[in-house]
Amino acid sequence: MKIAVFSTESYDREFLTAANVDAGHDLTFYEPRLTAHTCALAAGFPAICAFVNDQLDAQVLPVLAREGVRLVAMRCTGFNNVDLRAAEQLNMIVTRVAAYSPYSVAEHAVALILALDRRLYKAYNRIREGNFSLEGLMGFDLHGRKAGIVGTGKIGAVVARILHGFGCNLLAYDVTENPEVEACEVRYVSKSELLAESDIITLHCPLTPDTCHLIDAEALGRMKRGAMLINTSRGALIDTKAVIRALKSGRLGFLGLDVYEEEADLFYRDLSSRVIQDDVFSRMLTFPNVIITGHQAFFTRNALDAIAQETLHNITLFERGERPSGLITAEKVLA
Repeated sequence: MKIAVFSTESYDREFLTAANVDAGHDLTFYEPRLTAHTCALAAGFPAICAFVNDQLDAQVLPVLAREGVRLVAMRCTGFNNVDLRAAEQLNMIVTRVAAYSPYSVAEHAVALILALDRRLYKAYNRIREGNFSLEGLMGFDLHGRKAGIVGTGKIGAVVARILHGFGCNLLAYDVTENPEVEACEVRYVSKSELLAESDIITLHCPLTPDTCHLIDAEALGRMKRGAMLINTSRGALIDTKAVIRALKSGRLGFLGLDVYEEEADLFYRDLSSRVIQDDVFSRMLTFPNVIITGHQAFFTRNALDAIAQETLHNITLFERGERPSGLITAEKVLA
């Protein structure tokens, strides 16, 4: 099957090409993001492969349908950038990678916790300048701290196991309890209780209308003063402006982000020679207790291999007229 692959970097080409040796599809790689301005590139392709910041809304999908696209294969788990209702009305199939490597994201979340706690970024820069002072580098033991996990699916469950190994007291909030985390002595509580009791809060839930700005001014006001907040899921789970106010007031003690709600114009691009125009993002960079990575939590060889294999498998099943394992529909999401 002919497939137009958008938002491609060198690693996308590497792993998709390797996985395609057995799949045998005809892949055409495009560097630009899929937007209303670039969707004409999909002309003549029955399938497109898209990523987290591609635009697949009610403006773009009808154009894709007119160009002959019948399948949208997301090479990621999240699909908040896809208008599933519009796709359904256009008789377009949408698939995703339901799971690849929960360890990659979970381990990155814990890496952010450790880097913030022990001020590793400050220590690194100091040592390179010949400054061996320990002033301002004091951290705290994770052992005995309360860690709140919001979302206990595959990734949240791995985070629970890792933090349990550190000796943390674990709280969790989710609409569905996961029996896999019971062995980690996790205690499910209400959102309000988790916010009020946790020293560390890490987010591992999808972005839906119900979870958009899950962490807003009210939620931040319920948190312990000086608590740590980690987000490796989706940027819009957090109200960024409210978080900045909480950082300024000292209500929020540490912030670790791998995602940002307006990341589409920033992440996966080299902007080192330009002035960043996003004032909200630039403001976050001024805080000494903030670490931001550019949506790289998934970025391990294990994960990229699994993503490529699963993405192409979904496409192969569609081509055969079979039900793709990663099929997503508006009805399924809203159920």
